[in-house]
Amino acid sequence: MADVARVAGVSHQTVSRVLNEHPSVRPETRERVLAAIDELGYRRNSAARALVTSRSATLGVVTTGSALFGPTSTLIAVEEAARDRGYFVSVATLRTYDTAAMHAAMEHFMAQGVDGIVVIAPHADVAAAVESFRAPVPVVVVAALDDASPDHGDGSPSATVSLAVDQRSGARQATELLLDLGHPDVVHVAGPQGWFDARERAAGWREALQARGLEPARPRLCSWSAADGYAAGRDLAEAVAAGEGPTAVLAGNDQLALGILRALWERGVRVPDDVSVVGFDDVEGAAYFVPPLTTVRQPFAELGSRAVAMVVASLAGEPVAAQRIMPELVVRSSTAPPR
Repeated sequence: MADVARVAGVSHQTVSRVLNEHPSVRPETRERVLAAIDELGYRRNSAARALVTSRSATLGVVTTGSALFGPTSTLIAVEEAARDRGYFVSVATLRTYDTAAMHAAMEHFMAQGVDGIVVIAPHADVAAAVESFRAPVPVVVVAALDDASPDHGDGSPSATVSLAVDQRSGARQATELLLDLGHPDVVHVAGPQGWFDARERAAGWREALQARGLEPARPRLCSWSAADGYAAGRDLAEAVAAGEGPTAVLAGNDQLALGILRALWERGVRVPDDVSVVGFDDVEGAAYFVPPLTTVRQPFAELGSRAVAMVVASLAGEPVAAQRIMPELVVRSSTAPPR
């Protein structure tokens, strides 16, 4: 920084203000400092900065190591948002969801001196393990938690706060679309119920049916895979061929919907002429399924931005409350009124 100040003909403090985007620096002075930085190839020394500020400018991110669209998209969004705010990201991947694995990951971050932690916790066991750790830094849990307690249950404050896309609302919107089209009922092919998202989507589907005076049947429980969707779709296709099947299906995610579409096509069941199908996620390529898939889009970029903003606000001493982000229903050609 001293070299930059000398070349630019300014004080060390002015260089610091430029680097920290302080508004009191005149535009011509800022340009001169930036030119000197470019000429000298100056880069901040993060270790030295951490010693001065007692901040590492690093956020820890815990992920389950899943290749599924939702967790992966959330991880990418958090990393991009952190980088935009000048933070490095350290990632810890969990292969199991037990408390010991979570605590080991959190201790790893404590040893690194991270400023805060974002936990991508789609599974119920992950969220419980996070809360039991009692981290001394702000923690944002990205999960559709059933509730958000402001303390640990014993009166001691919690540094953990939740953030999620409103999965229940998304599933409710999708189910209401099908009901509004005139379908007398909607079958739900659900994801694994140990996942917050799957539980919340099933709850939204159930609420939409009950609001119309309909009694939901038990959902078909699956994994998140297209293979499970295909198996469920074969059963649905046989029922439709026998004149006993549904006219509308809400799939727990787009991969399940993809398997369902394939099974229906093989049996000669037309979508949406005979059966309407809705997915969830709006994965890359959903608009190119045959037919293009009606689905619920999750705003992952906003999710990542808010997660990082919540950590930063907490570090600044601001009160941070649980937040929910509304998804968007994207209507395409896989839905239509029943025949």
